[in-house]
Amino acid sequence: MPVLPGAEPYRHEGGEIGVLLCHGFTGSPQSLRPWAEHLAERGLTVSLPLLPGHGTRWEDMQLTGWQDWYGEVDRELRALRRSCAQVFVAGLSMGGALALRLAAKHGDAVSGVIVVNPANKVHGLSAYALPVARHLVRTTKGIASDIAKPDSVELGYDRVPLHAAHSLRNFFRVVDGELPQVTQPLLLLHSPQDHVVPPADSARILSRVSSTDVREILLEQSYHVATLDHDADRIFEESHAFIGRLAPSVGKEGTAAGG
Repeated sequence: MPVLPGAEPYRHEGGEIGVLLCHGFTGSPQSLRPWAEHLAERGLTVSLPLLPGHGTRWEDMQLTGWQDWYGEVDRELRALRRSCAQVFVAGLSMGGALALRLAAKHGDAVSGVIVVNPANKVHGLSAYALPVARHLVRTTKGIASDIAKPDSVELGYDRVPLHAAHSLRNFFRVVDGELPQVTQPLLLLHSPQDHVVPPADSARILSRVSSTDVREILLEQSYHVATLDHDADRIFEESHAFIGRLAPSVGKEGTAAGG
């Protein structure tokens, strides 16, 4: 299946500091593209992959699971490590959970973690019904475009395939068990008004990680897809400052390698 226009993966070869951005469940690189371009323009090497089963049609996602999604970002991290002196991982929603697992599994190979409205659990009664319901019903309503900003739209599926949702639930359990292995500096930004992932998920993550260098920022003006919302510029600027603090060469590279 052809990739939807705007959902293409993004890659920019910049300086010796790399950033891996992970998009969310049923979403696409489109939701993080402005963030990726902001960092690229400041001289960073940036990778924003398209996760398997995403960016085409929901039927394709029905055939994938968390091992496929994690496997893709794991490969991208290894590729960045070959060409960069330091690598940071970042993500939105499920992408935040992917970034946290990369940090837990790769240790010192990851210099820092940035997560925006990270997801940690499938909530509600429907979560308990997933193991059976996925064999009876193929999809449920979509979760894309939870954005406060008028005319800002997320490119994502209008249906959630339940086989994939069941795999996501299992993935969150795996990541939750691995959070104590996350020791890297952590920047966590979340929206108090989020109609997809409740603030309880961020609180759980903050309580479970072993990181001592932690900063929490509230995105008061945004909903779930904050990277396309009113607080987007703040996310971009805070993440660049976070990386610059931990990788001093970022400031020296300036914009010479960007564009």
